[in-house]
Amino acid sequence: MKELFEMLEKEAEADKSKAILSLNLLANHPSGIGDHSTKDFWENARHSLDLFCSAEERLHSIKELRKIILNEG
Repeated sequence: MKELFEMLEKEAEADKSKAILSLNLLANHPSGIGDHSTKDFWENARHSLDLFCSAEERLHSIKELRKIILNEG
């Protein structure tokens, strides 16, 4: 069972890293926008924020579930 939570946690951490990288590129490297429209830029920013928030929420939930199911913490 512990392996299941580790897998879910690693997946959420990877999504969080992807979101941070994407937002960093959008914010600090305007050449990364390329030939995309402003709409694409906004959609990419929103998608990255959603991914970040989802990952943070999942990490919190996994921590709580570890306490409940695995008696950790």
